[in-house]
Amino acid sequence: MAIAAAAVVVPLGLLFLTSGLVVNLIQAVCFILVRPLSKSTYRRINRVVAELLWLELVWLIDWWAGVKIQLYTDPETFRLMGKEHALLISNHRSDIDWLVGWVLAQRSGCLGSTLAVMKKSSKFLPVIGWSMWFSEYLFLERNWAKDESIIKSGLLRLKDYPQPFWLALFVEGTRFTQAKLLAAQEYATASGLPVPRNVLIPRTKGFVSAVSHMRSFVPAVYDVTVAIPKTQPSPTMLRLFKGQPSAVHVHIKRHLMKELPETDDAAAQWCRDVFVAKDALLDKHKVEDTFGEGEFQDTGRPIKSLLVVISWACLLILGALKFLQWSSLLSSWKGISFTAIGLAIVTVLMHILIKFSQSERSTPAKVAPAKPKNGGESSEPGRHKHH
Repeated sequence: MAIAAAAVVVPLGLLFLTSGLVVNLIQAVCFILVRPLSKSTYRRINRVVAELLWLELVWLIDWWAGVKIQLYTDPETFRLMGKEHALLISNHRSDIDWLVGWVLAQRSGCLGSTLAVMKKSSKFLPVIGWSMWFSEYLFLERNWAKDESIIKSGLLRLKDYPQPFWLALFVEGTRFTQAKLLAAQEYATASGLPVPRNVLIPRTKGFVSAVSHMRSFVPAVYDVTVAIPKTQPSPTMLRLFKGQPSAVHVHIKRHLMKELPETDDAAAQWCRDVFVAKDALLDKHKVEDTFGEGEFQDTGRPIKSLLVVISWACLLILGALKFLQWSSLLSSWKGISFTAIGLAIVTVLMHILIKFSQSERSTPAKVAPAKPKNGGESSEPGRHKHH
């Protein structure tokens, strides 16, 4: 991490990690004392507490970096967003797609009850991963023999969730890169499938399982398409921390869950068809650099995240001053060394968080031409990975 970047990242990281540990502590206390008595009450409290942490990241986009997120959808979907349970399936275009989802959830009033299917290692990330665990995110092993039961139990656990939630599922299984697109194109050509241009081939096992277990209590599937305008750089966590602006276009199409096919094979094919349509929509976006002005919905820039960050910053500064007065920490070389070590730890942790969010640079193994089984599920390129 460059010195200039560190000068920005470290103070923001100190704010995020310190406030995050406070949030984690509150979540842990509520998990131990409240959840055994009332799971519903615990979830309602956790929804508010988790939002105090997530809003800091929303602030990064809205107020620090000034990333413009433009939403394109029909008025009826826009009206229902945040007022119903929904399963979100999205392409995985940038390093911060999950954060773009949080921004839209915040606009819709359900930020504290956003959930996602993640890889297992995510829950060990300091602060953010721990908070996700308390918030009932689903963490997978990338081994279907184990993940099938994890998904089933995790989804059925949401049946009595007291407030509207969004569950995000990146069915491509990994972030989009040109190397992964090439592997997907080779596989599609060898298997007689539509050759993708802007998306990867969806891995449908998780989606089919989600639909089968959530059909009775989740009324809608949101088909989310993310695109970066050609005049804008792709946003990353490091760019956000450095305050560098960008833009992201998001298109949402709402499907009624009850209208999805009943059988597993048909539901899997429905998902693949959605991604073929998504591919065509992204072709159109490449030409027009928009999803259509007729569907543009102004989501504004709520001030709530700014107020939360200012409040956390005031508490942190006040607490630090009181602590320094009490401890005289900076009056000795030992205290200065202790402070320097603390700042170094913050720098390392933020570096880990930023690197974790970045797209993988590895090139997937080439796929030998083979007839796909179950619609191409078993031999798709790359490893089964969720973010």
